Amino acid sequence: MSIVTRVLIVDDERGIIEVLEAYLERQGFEIQSAENGVEALRKVKSFEPDLMILDLMLPDISGEEVCRLVRMESDLPILMLTAKSAEDDRINGIVIGADDYVTKPFSPREVIVRVQAILRRTQKAPVQAQTQPENGILSFNQRHLTIDPLKKEVLVGDELVTLTPIEYKLLTNMADYPGRVYSRLDLLEKIQEEGMYYEGYERSIDTHIKNLRKKMEVDSRTPEYILTVFGMGYKFGGKKDVANPSR
Repeated sequence: MSIVTRVLIVDDERGIIEVLEAYLERQGFEIQSAENGVEALRKVKSFEPDLMILDLMLPDISGEEVCRLVRMESDLPILMLTAKSAEDDRINGIVIGADDYVTKPFSPREVIVRVQAILRRTQKAPVQAQTQPENGILSFNQRHLTIDPLKKEVLVGDELVTLTPIEYKLLTNMADYPGRVYSRLDLLEKIQEEGMYYEGYERSIDTHIKNLRKKMEVDSRTPEYILTVFGMGYKFGGKKDVANPSR
């Protein structure tokens, strides 16, 4: 991430806080925590988090009440984390203002994916809307690579490249932010968001990247666009053209 994203974890179980802290800090997030609702409300104001992970069952005031109070003053993204799994409880969490809902026991990996999905929906979309060319078409390296999001077409030179939906999703999301490093988990989340169903593991991203390179790189062994950042993941290496072509 280009800037540090702050996450507030609110849970009365210290062990859960420590597990989530470890996983989220590994992804580059700045973390603070609270073990009750009163402390959570105080830290929402002092810490000014970009997202809050909120347990429904707290020792003083309920997570629902914390969510309601926060929603009265802020549109802070909230991920509900709770042992309650009944449908009515899940629906109620969304109705009172939660952006998503995870039930215990949970996978830390799933929590991270959901956190990143919420942040992309609430933070990234406006940036993309401002930077998207008027005709929607992106071109790179003096029009050597052209992406038409309306037609979902990719041209390398004058050749139309046929990509799978997953390959297209990987390419377009990386191309939106040239030079930004994406971990495998980041890319997996990109595939899973916006309703795209995918059950692959993080390492399966490598296979899709390999296939993508074969289709669009002049030499997949020395790629120009889809670059490996050793120990971290991948980034898009194309240089965005100032003026994009009209079609």
